[in-house]
Amino acid sequence: MTVPPVATEPFHIMTKPIGPICNLNCSYCFYLRKEKYFPQHHRAADFRMDDATLRTYIRNYIAAQPGAEVSFAWQGGEPTLLGLDFFKRVVEYQRQFLPPGKRIHNALQTNGTLLNDAWCRFFAEQRFLIGLSLDGPRELHDRYRVTRGGKPTFDEVMRGLQLLKTHRAEFNTLTVVHRDLAHHPREVYEFLRAQGSGFMQFIPLVERVATGTKELVGPAPLKIWVPQSEVAPWSVEPLQFGLFLSDIFDQWVRRDVGRVYVQTFDVQLGIWAGQGSGLCVFSETCGNALAMEHTGDVYACDHFVFPQFRLGNIHDTPLKDLVESPAQRKFGRDKRDTLPAYCRRCDVRFACNGECPKNRFAITPDGEPGLNYLCPGYKHFLHHIRPAMQTMAQLLRQGRAPAEIMQILAWREGRLSHPPRPLEAPPPRLAPQGVGRNDRCPCGSGRKFKKCCGNAAAISTRGAARELEAAET
Repeated sequence: MTVPPVATEPFHIMTKPIGPICNLNCSYCFYLRKEKYFPQHHRAADFRMDDATLRTYIRNYIAAQPGAEVSFAWQGGEPTLLGLDFFKRVVEYQRQFLPPGKRIHNALQTNGTLLNDAWCRFFAEQRFLIGLSLDGPRELHDRYRVTRGGKPTFDEVMRGLQLLKTHRAEFNTLTVVHRDLAHHPREVYEFLRAQGSGFMQFIPLVERVATGTKELVGPAPLKIWVPQSEVAPWSVEPLQFGLFLSDIFDQWVRRDVGRVYVQTFDVQLGIWAGQGSGLCVFSETCGNALAMEHTGDVYACDHFVFPQFRLGNIHDTPLKDLVESPAQRKFGRDKRDTLPAYCRRCDVRFACNGECPKNRFAITPDGEPGLNYLCPGYKHFLHHIRPAMQTMAQLLRQGRAPAEIMQILAWREGRLSHPPRPLEAPPPRLAPQGVGRNDRCPCGSGRKFKKCCGNAAAISTRGAARELEAAET
């Protein structure tokens, strides 16, 4: 048997073993509409991944990964519709094809309504990480997450969550930030925190429906032109999403750093600390996060499962060749190369990089197309978190825990009776090649290099606190 070739660098595939088939009918779900791309399928059972495709995929995916960690992600539709025996075969094939020195991780995204003791026991025993879709408290969750008969699902999801906790299965929560939910940041965060969610993902809902006239949105000087009739009524408003993230950040940074992990905040800390983005939407380029349908067809991205972005099929082409194909490499570079000039000169571009290309349908204030619909929100959020991120990044560089920022803030706000350990003075840095002392600092602060990373002045705990306070006022 020929050994599949190994990819040059790690890649990730969002696997859809049951395609778009789901037991719910969430109003905002973009994937339910994918059924039309499979006219040869006439019933739900036709969307089930067959055993030959499952074996081929698992063998190829493990062999193609260049590193020791191999992470599988199972999604839908609703993957639990496949039944528990399907995933028992998944584990069996993974063990069969796993070579010495590699480790397998499984993540499964579910709406939670079909979970029972058997499922949760299996997840705990096999160490599956479960991503549970939960849109906050009852009223907000049930606004769009309903059954095919239009009935609410909150109680069923909470029952599934309790079973996961009872069996000690590892889980995180995925919350879709729709237009109504975005106006309740603290309520949503406190609810998820109370349910024991130690890792939260907040996914902005941006769905387009039809072309029409454009209108200005956002505050000055961030006003952008958006084709409003293209945006579904449940899509989050641009600035409101930034306010939503900022409000939750203010709660998190004061009491939950190191205790609760919010994906966007953790990724941003990595970026501000100079470690790069661990999430494709904030990376300069993309292309290493693909999607595979139940048929074995591989697509450029989970948000681009359209015929024009089909790369090929795993039964015909090794995964390495699909991932490293010229079409996919161009797809990844286009994320950087198609940025409008407005983005390229933005002071927080390094932390955003235009976010996901699927949302780039707005027009810049100077009339150039290709701006991200969420731009006003991300600009507000990234400027809002800058002082705290710079302080936490400095703590990391000094070998200290970012969670110490909670003490810094508590001291500044009078909630701590004794001053925390001061931040050490950072040594002056030499300007990187091509950067002059009067040029903008490459760290993204927006200041001149000589007044930022090239400044040898000590940054005291009080100084950091004053900077945080100034940013908030």
